[in-house]
Amino acid sequence: MTLVRYVPALKLILIWMGLLLSASPANAAESASMEITKGHPLFKTITAFGIEEGAEVSWVLDYSLCDAVETSYVVIRYNTEIGQKREAKGMESSWSYTDPIPATETHTVINDLIGNEKYIIYLGFSTSLLSAEQDLAKADIAWSDKVKVETMRGWGLLKFLILFGSLGLFIFGMKTMSDGLQRASSTKLRQMLGSITSNRVKGVLTGFFSTAIVQSSSVTTVMTVSLVNAGLLNLRQSAGVMMGANIGTTITAWLVLLLGFKVDISDYALMLIAFGAPLLFMSFSKSKEISSSIIGFALLFIGLQALKDSVPNLDKDSAIVQFFINYQDIPVLSNVMFVLLGALVTIVIQSSSAAMALTLTLVSKGIIPFDVACAMVLGENIGTTITAEIASSVGNVHAKRSARIHSLFNIIGVTWMLIVFPWFTSMIGFLVGGDNFSTDDYEMANSGIALFHTMFNLSNVVLLIWFVPQLVSMAERTVKSKGDSDEEFNLKYIGSGVVSYPGLGLLEAKKEIARFGAITGRMVKFIRTLLNDPTKKEGEKMIKKISKYEEITDRFEVEITQYLERLAKGELTEANTLEVRSMLSIINDLERIGDIFFQMSKSMERKREEKIYFDPKQREQLNSMLDKVVKAFELMNINLEMDYLKVDLKESESAEKSINALRNDLRRKYQDRIAIGDPNIQGSMIYNDIFSQCEKIGDHIMNVNEAIVGQI
Repeated sequence: MTLVRYVPALKLILIWMGLLLSASPANAAESASMEITKGHPLFKTITAFGIEEGAEVSWVLDYSLCDAVETSYVVIRYNTEIGQKREAKGMESSWSYTDPIPATETHTVINDLIGNEKYIIYLGFSTSLLSAEQDLAKADIAWSDKVKVETMRGWGLLKFLILFGSLGLFIFGMKTMSDGLQRASSTKLRQMLGSITSNRVKGVLTGFFSTAIVQSSSVTTVMTVSLVNAGLLNLRQSAGVMMGANIGTTITAWLVLLLGFKVDISDYALMLIAFGAPLLFMSFSKSKEISSSIIGFALLFIGLQALKDSVPNLDKDSAIVQFFINYQDIPVLSNVMFVLLGALVTIVIQSSSAAMALTLTLVSKGIIPFDVACAMVLGENIGTTITAEIASSVGNVHAKRSARIHSLFNIIGVTWMLIVFPWFTSMIGFLVGGDNFSTDDYEMANSGIALFHTMFNLSNVVLLIWFVPQLVSMAERTVKSKGDSDEEFNLKYIGSGVVSYPGLGLLEAKKEIARFGAITGRMVKFIRTLLNDPTKKEGEKMIKKISKYEEITDRFEVEITQYLERLAKGELTEANTLEVRSMLSIINDLERIGDIFFQMSKSMERKREEKIYFDPKQREQLNSMLDKVVKAFELMNINLEMDYLKVDLKESESAEKSINALRNDLRRKYQDRIAIGDPNIQGSMIYNDIFSQCEKIGDHIMNVNEAIVGQI
């Protein structure tokens, strides 16, 4: 048998004699190993790539060194790396062989291998067809040198967990980057959102740029709901911001597409972390926020790369691809079904950006067709509204209505898009690739999906911006107000989950504390009614009111304190920390004022029960004291509503001095009456208690004013 041409006959005979002489059972493995190590020059190039539980092997033969290629065969011999090591140590190990492959072929796939395992592969060449029973290890075969390959893990529970872990890393990177950007620009961002007027276009632009800055529509929508909850935005203003956020979120898809798919930025991600990590240990302003943004950006694309690697490679004949293709052909129903699927995915993973990245990855692997992906993108627009709805669930009625506007805007947009869906996707295809647009070109399809996302949201804003009053009206009809009674305790501006960011949380706490001050101030009116001899029925009603309000002040202090403590657990700036301390001092003084009013009501109640009286002069003097307390409350409440940095205490200090002066005057007169023998000693003692308690209220009011400007 002649295998090699242009080789000296003696060398050829020696080679084959060596093979035949060493073919005894005792040294078969050794001879095969020796020949394998040498490697036959017949094999010019051999490449092997790992696939899921298998390997793809390609080769190129030097046909100038062989005869009768048409009647020759290639066989592949393979074993795990561990198996080969066991054999080298004299332990039992079995090699596996493929069926003979015609030598005219240059490629084959080995299936049914162990996933995530390293294999050793050798290619052999023979001029005769080897039977299945023949011992291939002993056959006259020219073997190549060894080739190493590592198989990929097959699809199963572990791969499923890896997929979700990759998605989790992407979401974590997105959140870390978003939080860092939001904290780094929190003041400007709040100013941007808070400066909205009735101009809808300005609202749309603000929502767009806010989302572009922090790279998260959820951040913008939740912040908007919070500002509505705090009374800083009205529903019409919030509608424009929500619309702009929908356009801004499309930038994420373009970033993922351009950087995550067209540029292998994951190679540079660790370099970004190398720049970002040292900033964590620096103390200059915003260093930690900038570091979080850089590291989050890097983690986002590391997660995206892991996501692309963990999604299974499927061909068009696979069951899951056929499922999507089959249901894709059902008119209308298929689009609705995939819209619901996209919404469900977004609700589960709580990130439209992550859902979009997953969609683009599925398209790039050929798992879902272009039309299905576009329908899922529509669903993702609906699913992202769940974040604002959850955030508003513990807010006031205005916050709930603001979130509902966002939901209605997206649902209405998806509805009209489903009607024109075939024509719209055709237009997108034409814009991306013209007449040559092909959904089989995955790069072209991904570009089409990103453009579809942008064009849909832009078109929806252009269409619905003219119907903002109608959206507000629909939100008001679908979210009914339960009413607001002063006699019932309820936090109007803050809740357990409306705000995720300390800066906005402090704004809401400030609004709630201002409301706390206003409610506490109403108790002066109840005390005045008791002072001026009301009827028995009216007196009992006032005593019950004061008791109820005292409970409300207690609960206000507890709830606001707990809320501030939750905010303090976040990353606060030094200025924010001082604000928290001031607010804690303020609510403590306001609660003490409620306690003093309650003590005054108990004195008044005893006065009525024991038929104790005030003379007209005493009643007049106490009314004068209450007038001064009312003035002090008015100034305090104005200060609580203002920007704390702009508060001037001159008027408040003057009011407090006026209360002290009157208290000193009334005390001297009281002492004079006692000295000469007061016939109404019991009435005078209660009289003394009342004006003394009014002076204490004045002190607490002044404490509040001083805490506002940071004098604590």
